[in-house]
Amino acid sequence: MKKNLEEYSDVEGCPVRNVLDRIGDKWSMLILLILNDGGVLRFNEMFHYIGSISQKMLSTTLKTLETDGLVLRKVYPEVPPKVEYRLSERGMSLMPHLKGLSAWAEENMADIKKSQARNKRG
Repeated sequence: MKKNLEEYSDVEGCPVRNVLDRIGDKWSMLILLILNDGGVLRFNEMFHYIGSISQKMLSTTLKTLETDGLVLRKVYPEVPPKVEYRLSERGMSLMPHLKGLSAWAEENMADIKKSQARNKRG
């Protein structure tokens, strides 16, 4: 059973670390869930739905998700520019796992907060 534990120490090659680095930040999972529920969305639509993200952070996160192949970006040759975002096939394949994590978080958040409050008191 312990034979596979060594693979977690490979910082660069560990798939788990690499995926968690992407979806474990503050905004990526939320953006992916919004794109899953919203289908094809424009930048300002996502900005509106998230509410508490800066435009720069939304732009940076979308670029990273696009680089990782989780999000597709389509630019239309119009003035003003029209850009749409949607999940790629890889992004869609991640959704059952993100939805499961999201459901787990919703089911357990009240108990987690209780534990945090208990531990703060000492």
